[in-house]
Amino acid sequence: MKAWHFLKDDCSLRNKVNGRKYVKPGLKLTHKGPLILCESGLHASVRLIDALKYAPGSMLCRVECGGEIKTQTDKLVCTERTVEYMLDATDYLHEFACLSAEWALNKFVKNPDPRSLAAIQAKRDWLKGKITDQELAAAYSAANSAAYSAAYYAANSEVYSAARYAAHSAARYAAHSAARYAAHSAANSDLNTILENMIEEVEYE
Repeated sequence: MKAWHFLKDDCSLRNKVNGRKYVKPGLKLTHKGPLILCESGLHASVRLIDALKYAPGSMLCRVECGGEIKTQTDKLVCTERTVEYMLDATDYLHEFACLSAEWALNKFVKNPDPRSLAAIQAKRDWLKGKITDQELAAAYSAANSAAYSAAYYAANSEVYSAARYAAHSAARYAAHSAARYAAHSAANSDLNTILENMIEEVEYE
């Protein structure tokens, strides 16, 4: 079964039995013992957007899961997991945060607050090195105000939060957090398709 799995940015895994391991393409991990979701075994998610929920960092692995497999709605646990390829998804997750926010605003808001739109553009400008961390933080603060205004008027507060989180976190190591929070309000199959297409395009370049 093909699935997705995120690692810490140093590509490390840590468990109680084997200690710390460093993952690389082609590595096959095996688990001996009971399979218990969230507790014991090798975990992954069939949908990339579900794997993002559990991401401890931005290093993304495409994996083949085998042996015994147990599944639930958004994740699985297995006895065998082999890394097919891996990549640093930092910039792609930041861009996905922007796309998620735009998707939500376009779908649910007739006239989006300009501060939210400006925050999304600010994140893209920051990725290209056009603005500083401080300027991005200012855009985040403005988007934060837009989100609170929407909450006050009981209109699309969660959607505005997506735009707020798109501009959140200039720190590159926290890309997974920005993407996760931006997608949270409207996470569905459309956004999963957007994210998986982004990553698959990188794989075949």
